[in-house]
Amino acid sequence: MKLYFVRHGKTKWNLEGRYQGGSGNSPLLPESYEDIKKLADYLDSKQIKFKAFYASPLQRALTTAVMLRNDMGISVPVIVDERIKEFNLGDLEGMKFVDAEKQYPAQIKAFRYEPDRYDPSTFHGENFDHMIARGKDLINDIVKRYPNKDDNVLLVSHGAALCALTRTLEGYSIADIRKRGGLTNTSLTVLETDDGGKTFQEKLWNETSYLDRKITSRDTI
Repeated sequence: MKLYFVRHGKTKWNLEGRYQGGSGNSPLLPESYEDIKKLADYLDSKQIKFKAFYASPLQRALTTAVMLRNDMGISVPVIVDERIKEFNLGDLEGMKFVDAEKQYPAQIKAFRYEPDRYDPSTFHGENFDHMIARGKDLINDIVKRYPNKDDNVLLVSHGAALCALTRTLEGYSIADIRKRGGLTNTSLTVLETDDGGKTFQEKLWNETSYLDRKITSRDTI
């Protein structure tokens, strides 16, 4: 079966360079609805039949999931699940990137480039082990629920959480999950398993060609 991972559309806080995390929230930008429609058209062109959509309960992800389903004109359920929320970033949530870098330089560097060194305890955040464990728990449930060869499930989540989860499913250590960079807003990543979730193979990573525009640093985390 295949898992289609989508990062939510770009938000006002993404544009402003603010950490949103697991409780901070910001509305999607007007242009994000166009990006979601482009992704819907791309998926339609592949004639993929989905069994279900799963979405983080955070509004930016849930709105992306519902709009994507509606734009595709399909009636699959959108199942909300806390286990694919973004990292809880504690005191960083709502803070501008530049301010966080000044206040917690070592930990911001670790979060982005050296995740095995990341210790968010000083700002009451969630570590990689905890986030990955809850994400993998959901994936195990999904693989058991949809075990057939032609089963396809789409999940809408967040940049840092999806990067950590998908890389771990592929077998990367925490130290290496950021080595190929992050994920772009409204991007698509596809993993496949043919052994009941014991291993996963990458079929697509951070695909954005359908957006048909230049990707900037504010689009990717």
